[in-house]
Amino acid sequence: MSIQPFVNSKILIVEEQPLALSYMKRSLEQLSFRDMQFAENSSVAKDLCKTHNFELIICSFDLTHGQDGYQLYEELKHKKLIKKTTAFIFVSAETSPAVVHSILELNPDEFLVKPFSIKELKTRIDRVLRRKHALKNIYALIDDGNDSKALKLIDNDLDKQDHAYSPILLKLKGEILLRLRRIDDAKHFYKSALELQKFTWAKVGLIEALIINNEDAIAHRMLASMLEQPETRLVALDLLGRLEIKLNLLEQAQQRLKEASIIAPRNIDRQKSLGRVASLNHDYECNYNAMKDIAHFAKNSIHDGPEVYLNAARAGIDFALTTDQAELINRITRQTQQYLGDLKKQFPDATNQEQIDVLHARIHYLKDESKKARQLIEQLDDEPSIRSVDAALDKAKALHELGFHSKAQDLFTQITEHCKRHKQVSDPITMRYIQQQQDERRDITMGPKELNNHAVTQFKKGQLEVAMEAFAQAFRIMPKNPSIALNLLQCMLDHTGKSGQTFNSALAKKCYNTLSTMSLDAEQHTRFAKILSHMQELGLSLD
Repeated sequence: MSIQPFVNSKILIVEEQPLALSYMKRSLEQLSFRDMQFAENSSVAKDLCKTHNFELIICSFDLTHGQDGYQLYEELKHKKLIKKTTAFIFVSAETSPAVVHSILELNPDEFLVKPFSIKELKTRIDRVLRRKHALKNIYALIDDGNDSKALKLIDNDLDKQDHAYSPILLKLKGEILLRLRRIDDAKHFYKSALELQKFTWAKVGLIEALIINNEDAIAHRMLASMLEQPETRLVALDLLGRLEIKLNLLEQAQQRLKEASIIAPRNIDRQKSLGRVASLNHDYECNYNAMKDIAHFAKNSIHDGPEVYLNAARAGIDFALTTDQAELINRITRQTQQYLGDLKKQFPDATNQEQIDVLHARIHYLKDESKKARQLIEQLDDEPSIRSVDAALDKAKALHELGFHSKAQDLFTQITEHCKRHKQVSDPITMRYIQQQQDERRDITMGPKELNNHAVTQFKKGQLEVAMEAFAQAFRIMPKNPSIALNLLQCMLDHTGKSGQTFNSALAKKCYNTLSTMSLDAEQHTRFAKILSHMQELGLSLD
């Protein structure tokens, strides 16, 4: 195929390596391209995209000054600095599965691995420019938000026999039907497309239509089958995670989103969903890891901002408060201080001193410096309105931990009312988390550290009933803590043996599930084995 019809195309090359840039320039000149612009970093590339309508952008993923190629392309799409009529080709020397999967989720037109030959470059450019040229009128209408007209053009083209781009036209049609919320039409269309050929995009589109139409059981079965295929596993995990959140299968949803985030860790929106679901599941470690990943990958991106560092620090404190490992607590505390330092460095003019003071108060509380913590909290003014839901939640937690229970409950109520008035600032999972936190802190007046210490003290005194209630409360808010699960199981066993009370097998099973899935040290393993042996001797069952 000849590339000649497209040699006058406007091209932008984004590459910081002089040798790679020189090779690209020579290669394009040998292919007869002449109208080229060059950008050595993302900042220059964005400025050029504001003033030029490029028909082709060839971008290196491996940019190191400021944004990398992934972050640049994400911002260009988000801010509509490039259109669907523009062809975008990624080139990368980095080919790790995490990078490749992350890039492919952004859906560029082509992905080319360095080093590559002129022949390979020509093939990719020819393929993508021919497609963009053939479908430019449809793409232009989609860019303008005129989906109805685009749909008519697509149907006209599909009426022509053996259209060269029929699969792409079909895919575009399905996407438009979903955007127009013509769900019944979309379902019928995707089923017809699947009868022609087992297109992956058609299966995904049908599943999305089924979920919108609340046909969740069918969607769930289809997604389960897609998990078996490596090429569809990522999209299946992502959709399953979202569907299982809808179905209130939160433990399963967390596992799906966690695995998807391991495969493609740069999807910030998915990491946020994972963190929210993990928090609702009381898995503070998973939430902390998600917030750390966001802080790492968001830097220089459209997602970057003070909240990224504040949320990572908050998640660290939440996690540290639910573990009794001194070394881990110290490490998390140091990392939290580092996030606050990065915040000041990255955003020196940000007006967030009160949020930082709240975090410092919680750090003092974590270090058993309650007097300092209370002094910090007491000097803060009551906010007349909620400006940040995350900041207000953190303040409510601090108030509760330091004994200001009435103020904490009032603030939780204020947050809930704010979210109801401004539905765009929160999603159903966030609303549920706010309600969960308020309910738990209304029922359990002690902070997590005091609660566990109180339970241990009562257990040592032989006050088994009081200890068991305290351990049960601690386990309610810290179900991933193996020490608490062991203590509760031991306390339940001793209480049953001495008092003859009915053994709570349902609660015991929850403890068992935690201890079977969490990492235990040698002493915990020994204790767990002895407890199970004792249960067997007493004829107690977890069923």
